[in-house]
Amino acid sequence: MNIEEAKKRIMDFMKENMLTVISTVDIDGKKPESAVIAFAENESFEIIFGTKNTTRKYKNLQNNQHVSFVIGWDSEKGTVQYEGIAQELSQQESLQYSSILVAKNPRSKKFVHKQDQRYFLVKPVWIRILDMTKQPDETFEITF
Repeated sequence: MNIEEAKKRIMDFMKENMLTVISTVDIDGKKPESAVIAFAENESFEIIFGTKNTTRKYKNLQNNQHVSFVIGWDSEKGTVQYEGIAQELSQQESLQYSSILVAKNPRSKKFVHKQDQRYFLVKPVWIRILDMTKQPDETFEITF
């Protein structure tokens, strides 16, 4: 698999999944914490997600912007593993990016205008796809 084919497979895989597991590190930098969240992606492989400012992940991201995701858990298709740097979006940016999230995940609309809702844009650092639709299974990694 060449890099362009791998990028297409990764993007297609991300687009077909609406949920991901996000992992952050607690404020002491010692304990991992994970949660299932709705997400959206853009053509630059950036991930967009929202969360309340009272969640553990929000508090963790105030101290450490490094995050990881696992997308997909269908044992017949494979997974995407993703590591990146999360940046909290301004109010103005949140309007733009929340619309991308809502377009993919309409149930997210109910959170858009809540006072405690915050949005993040994650820039990729490393992505790995495990494609189990191929025989034998194929993996490919991209570093940004």
